[in-house]
Amino acid sequence: MSALILVATPIGNLGDISSRALESLRNADVIACEDTRRTLKLLSHFGIQKPLISYHEFNEQEKSHEIVGMIESGKNVALVSDAGTPSISDPGYRVVRLCRERGLEVIVIPGPNAAIAALSASGLPSDQFMFAGFLPPRQSARKEYLESLRAFTGTLIFYEAPHRILSAIDDMHEVFGDRETCICRELTKIHEEYLFGKLSEVKERIKELGEFVIVIAGARGETQTEKQEWTRERVLKTLGISRNELYDLFFKK
Repeated sequence: MSALILVATPIGNLGDISSRALESLRNADVIACEDTRRTLKLLSHFGIQKPLISYHEFNEQEKSHEIVGMIESGKNVALVSDAGTPSISDPGYRVVRLCRERGLEVIVIPGPNAAIAALSASGLPSDQFMFAGFLPPRQSARKEYLESLRAFTGTLIFYEAPHRILSAIDDMHEVFGDRETCICRELTKIHEEYLFGKLSEVKERIKELGEFVIVIAGARGETQTEKQEWTRERVLKTLGISRNELYDLFFKK
C-alpha cells in the first residue's frame, strides 16, 4: 500500500540515523526534501540512490498536491527535512494534512530532534514543556511573543540563529527576569556545547557560531521575591524613572 513516510534524519551525527529510517529511504519510490544537495550527501553516505524532489517552505503548497498525486498513483514518498523530524519547525504539515483529508496513509519514522535532545540535557523540569520554535526576527515582535509566554509554568524551548542569539537572550532577560537556562549549541556535532546558569551568567560565554537551542525555566521556577522584583523593574521602566526617584516621589517630604 502506498503512503507518505515522514523520516527523521540526523541533526549532526550521521550515526544517529535508525535502521528503520534507512530501510524506509531504500524502499521509497521518491524522496521529497528541503535541499536536494544536502539530502544527496546523506543518501550517498549510506549508498542509497533514489529520485529526489524539492519540498521547502516556498513551494510547499504546490508540491503537496504533487506528492499526494504520486501517492494516489501507488508510489511511496519519503519526506525528510535538512535535519531532524519533518514538520517540526520544518516543512511537512501541509502535505500530511492533505494526505489525511484524502484518506491516504501516513507513516512516521521517529528519530533525532534538537528540541527534545536539548531538553533532556538541560537539567530543567521536563514534566511540562512547550516548544516555541524560532523567535520573530524583529525585536518588537520578539518581545511581544515572549510576553505571551511569560506566565507559562513549564519549561520553554526555542530555536535561534547565531546572529540573533545575544539579542534574544537580552530580550528574554528583560521579559522573563533572570531565569535558569541551558544554551545548547551545535547538538551532536564536533563543537557541541552546553552552557548552564542564569540568563545573566551565560550571555558572556556564548559563541555566536552554529545552531542554538535555548531551554529556559518556566514561571513556576520563580520565587515570590523574584516575581516582585520583576514587576518593580517593569514599572520603573514604564515610568522612565529610577528607584531613587520613585522613593523621592512617594516618601520624601
